[in-house]
Amino acid sequence: MNRLRLGVNIDHVATIRNARGATYPDPMRAAEMAMAAGADGITAHLREDRRHISDADMDALALITRKRGIPLNFEMAVTAEMEAICLAHVPHAACLVPERREEVTTEGGLDVVKGHNAIAPTVRRFVEAGIRVSCFVDADLDQVTAAKSVGAQVVELTTGPYCDAVRDRSPDAPRLLEKLRATAAEAHRIGLEVHAGHGMDYETAKPIASIPELMELNIGHFLIGEAIFVGLAPAIQRMRALMDEARAERAA
Repeated sequence: MNRLRLGVNIDHVATIRNARGATYPDPMRAAEMAMAAGADGITAHLREDRRHISDADMDALALITRKRGIPLNFEMAVTAEMEAICLAHVPHAACLVPERREEVTTEGGLDVVKGHNAIAPTVRRFVEAGIRVSCFVDADLDQVTAAKSVGAQVVELTTGPYCDAVRDRSPDAPRLLEKLRATAAEAHRIGLEVHAGHGMDYETAKPIASIPELMELNIGHFLIGEAIFVGLAPAIQRMRALMDEARAERAA
C-alpha cells in the first residue's frame, strides 16, 4: 500500500495573527516547522475576504515551498481573481473549493455537477500551466464523475460529515465512513487520485487513513489547535504516526 501523504494547512496561524492585526504568529514560520516535522506539503486557502491567509502570505509561501521542493496546495474559489493569482504563482496544486462570505469554514463540497461549465475552463487553463487540479467534493459519485469530466486529476473528499458524526457519537458515523470508502474506490477506478480533508483529529484520521485508495490527507485546524498545548512539531509527528499505523494495520 502506498505511503499516505500529509498536507498541513497553516491558515489558522494567520487567523490568530489577524485577530490582533499583528505580524505574529508568522504563517511562514509555521510552514517551515511543518516541513521540518515531516509534512509532505503545505496547504493554504486564500479567501475572497482575506480572513486569514493574505496575498503577501501566498507570495512568501510560493517562494519557501519552491525553494524547499515541497508541494504547495493553493485552495481557492473558482473566481477570476483567484485564477489570476494562482496562475501568477503556478503552485504544485490548486484545490477548487466552494466559498461563501457568511460561512465560518467550508461547509461542504464544490458542486461540480451544477458548476461544470464555469469550472471546466479554469481547470483547463491550470492544467495547461502545469498546475495539478483537485476538486473538493462531497462523498458523492455524481460529483466525482463530474470532477473527472471537467479535467481534474484529483478529488479531495470532504471528511467533515463523518468527523462531526464521530464527535457527536452519532449512529450515522459508520455509514458515513463506508460512504467515503465507496466513493474513494470509485474515484480511483475512474482514474482520479484521491485525497481527503476537513475536520479530522487524532480519533477520526486513523479510520480515514485506512482507506487504501487515499493518497493524501490535508489537515489544519486541529493541528494548529493541538499545537497550543504540545507544539506544532509534536502534533504533526503524532498525526503522521497514526496515519502510518493505519496503513500498516490495513496491510497486515
